[in-house]
Amino acid sequence: MIVTTKELFAHAYGKYAIGAYNINNLEQTMGLFQGNVDSKAPFIVQLSRGARAYTHKRMLEAMMQTANEIFPEAVFAIHLDHGDEATCMDCINSGYSSVMIDHSHAPFEENVEVTKRVVDAAHAKGVVVEAELGQLKGIEEDIVAAEHVYTKPEEAETFVKATGCDSLAAAIGTSHGAFKFKGDQKLRFDILEEIQKRMPGFPLVMHGSSSVPQDEVARINAAGGNIQGASGVDASQFLGAAKLGVTKINIDTDGRLVWCRVHREFFRDHPEEFDLRGPGKVFMPEYAKFIAAKNVLLGSAGQVDDARAFIEANKK
Repeated sequence: MIVTTKELFAHAYGKYAIGAYNINNLEQTMGLFQGNVDSKAPFIVQLSRGARAYTHKRMLEAMMQTANEIFPEAVFAIHLDHGDEATCMDCINSGYSSVMIDHSHAPFEENVEVTKRVVDAAHAKGVVVEAELGQLKGIEEDIVAAEHVYTKPEEAETFVKATGCDSLAAAIGTSHGAFKFKGDQKLRFDILEEIQKRMPGFPLVMHGSSSVPQDEVARINAAGGNIQGASGVDASQFLGAAKLGVTKINIDTDGRLVWCRVHREFFRDHPEEFDLRGPGKVFMPEYAKFIAAKNVLLGSAGQVDDARAFIEANKK
């Protein structure tokens, strides 16, 4: 059942966070859907510009529609992650239920102007919009930020009123990629608290929230990898963020680590193999198990029946 992120957020607000997982291929798709069905969690499938360009944008869109038929018990949104204006406009016309316009690298006034154009086009077709204010350190697609630019709560309030966006990605100290924290850097929950006071009930989003499990990193390195100094967000903080209005938590890097670990270990242990289906068969259930465990930490596990009933009741 394909829904909008707005519908999911209305059910989750203040109670739990929805897992937003980036996918790029068939194996990730099957593992993602199976893991969410197994844990009975509503979820968000995120397709980035890079994923759409990896093969062809229509391939991923067709996979989402097919997965909806294979897993009729799933409740999920299809979301464009970190889109520019042109990509957002394309996705609004391609069956996405949600798009993110990320013009956060531009001056405030320009960010408002571009975001407002996307919001107007999306709302005309029943599509909802996530926007971003502030910047996360690291690399996401072709956007590079050398340092954190924390979201200012007073600007967040002005921005949301001016653009009409449905949710806001706030920069509170997370980072894109596998190298998130150094020293005593902490998440700025005080920013979330102030935004929630100014805009009670408005859904917020945490990007760059992979936990970078050290056991996955160690297994990758033991199988020939060389990932040094990787660190991530403490997953025990997810529910604390949810209580402060964070309804969507983006997780991408952790899934890539699972993929890397499975493939490195498979070909290390089976050097005679060259069939891509071998590691794929291992990866799909491993990824499903990873997703199910993440949903427990997010508080979304076990929520799918209530979420479905809530959404259907509010459509009547």
